[in-house]
Amino acid sequence: MTKKQRKMLCRIIAALLMMIVLSVFITEGLVRFILYLIPYAVIGYDILIKAAKGILNKQVFDENFLMAIATLGALLLGALQNGDYTEAVAVMLFYQIGELFQSYAVGKSRRNIGALMDIRPDYANVEVDGKLIKVDPDEVEIGTIITVRPGEKVAIDGVVVDGASSLNTSALTGESLPRDVKCGDDIISGCINLTGVLKIRTTKEFGESTVSKILDLVENASSRKSKSEAFISKFAKIYTPAVCYSALALALIPPLVSLPFSADANWSVWLYRALSFLVASCPCALVISIPLTFFAGIGGASKEGILIKGSNYLEALSQTGYVVFDKTGTLTQGVFEVAEISAANMSEESLLEFAALAESASSHPISKSIISTYGKELERSRVTDIKEFSGEGVTAKVDSRAVCAGNKKLMERFKIDCAEIDTIGTIVYLAIDGKYAGHIAISDKVKPNSEKAISALKKAGIKKTVMLTGDSKAVAESVAAELKLDEVFGELLPADKVSRVEELLCEKPKKLKLAFVGDGINDAPVLSRADIGIAMGAMGSDAAIEAADIVLMDDDPLKIAKAVKISRNCLSIVYQNIVFAIGVKVLSLILVALGFANMWLAIFADVGVMIIAVLNAIRALFVKKL
Repeated sequence: MTKKQRKMLCRIIAALLMMIVLSVFITEGLVRFILYLIPYAVIGYDILIKAAKGILNKQVFDENFLMAIATLGALLLGALQNGDYTEAVAVMLFYQIGELFQSYAVGKSRRNIGALMDIRPDYANVEVDGKLIKVDPDEVEIGTIITVRPGEKVAIDGVVVDGASSLNTSALTGESLPRDVKCGDDIISGCINLTGVLKIRTTKEFGESTVSKILDLVENASSRKSKSEAFISKFAKIYTPAVCYSALALALIPPLVSLPFSADANWSVWLYRALSFLVASCPCALVISIPLTFFAGIGGASKEGILIKGSNYLEALSQTGYVVFDKTGTLTQGVFEVAEISAANMSEESLLEFAALAESASSHPISKSIISTYGKELERSRVTDIKEFSGEGVTAKVDSRAVCAGNKKLMERFKIDCAEIDTIGTIVYLAIDGKYAGHIAISDKVKPNSEKAISALKKAGIKKTVMLTGDSKAVAESVAAELKLDEVFGELLPADKVSRVEELLCEKPKKLKLAFVGDGINDAPVLSRADIGIAMGAMGSDAAIEAADIVLMDDDPLKIAKAVKISRNCLSIVYQNIVFAIGVKVLSLILVALGFANMWLAIFADVGVMIIAVLNAIRALFVKKL
């Protein structure tokens, strides 16, 4: 409990004790009024101050104004009638109890998420003159060697240059099993080193590292409002003044109408009903519980390694009907292996050498697999004039000989005759000096959870699953058949993927949303074009993560169905709270206006409904079993 919450609890207890004491000692007249003003002031002074500030700032109609007018009116009514001030103090007391409960609930949600996202490192260890010095991560430059000892957080993204260890990645991925790393492995910031000492060469500045981006996503998520939140904000702006004017009308019109027919217009009766009407009408339950539900939903998703950049994306995800996948690194592992080498008029070793040198400047996984299979030190001085053709391959001069390495489209671009290879896998064709020289077949493994992911999505009610890939049609159709996808398109360039997504956007029903899942830099345009962009965070490129609306921190496609379930659960809770809060409010207002309910029912309609709605909202935080 915070200092502010403890102070409020003390005020509540003090006011309650004073009310109990005053109920025992019988006093009358002005003395009774003054004595009851003491607990009223203790429990309600801050509400009165906020209401006054709102009036001065011309922002009159809010819950503070409603509470101030209702309770001051009740005090005045008590003074004019029977000297009963209990209801006036009780309304303020229960309202503050509700506010304390709401503050504690929100604080608890924030602490849960804060503990989950407590991954910001306080320092990085840099060796200076043989000693480890703790420095601010912001001061560490790219290429610096940092040391991470057991129990410490990895401060900045980098590559392990010495040591081996196990890492706790649960705060990033939601995965409880530790991840083993060794020399040469990439490592992301925010993990906790469990066993051995690691030396890491940084590859990014702290501001661009994974931990900073995650913290930025979570901190800024609340700034992107959902349609439901925007509706509630607009609703409150119209609703609050409407009920204030309705209460005024309730206090004045019935007595004025009955005045010509009766000497007793019952002003006090209708004033009491109007004040009860104001208390019952307070929109706290909606204004508080709806944003809290989205906040809890985003926090619960973060705990599972699913980072959602805003409540608008969480809401849109619940309406997803089409899910479109990239293949490499998304449904497959993106870890390629050379499965076959076939050379014409030269040895397989020579063909592999030419291919490795031509691909030496590329960071594409296929290029890396060829270089890895070659296994020798590359003499980059032998390579000149490297050109990359997006979605096709590369050309280069190797030992002054023109080399083309890529798919069938690259061969067609340079009018090189080559036979269609029917081997299942990604085929890299090679041409040297304008003549076909052979091919290298590359295989990629499907991720263990990919088939389960597609099945889970269909069980969740997804209407269509589609795969878009730059790979050959044979490879694409083979993977699609294995995973039981509804539709597949192969041999696509990045621009073709965007075109296909646009076609699907036109095809789908308007009420459904289309989500695209990808991980590569060439997926950034289509991630932006889709209704919802989902990026793989562990292996995904920075451009893809920046363009996406949702990031899966452990690259597990099974988390997509989990994210959809979380979003639908969150929206279900939102609608429950809206229907419950508005339903109880309307019923209470009618009963109060007709004289069938008093101030105590009005208190329940305000504070009771708010507490129930907040408790319901917190359920969105618990997503483990979804």
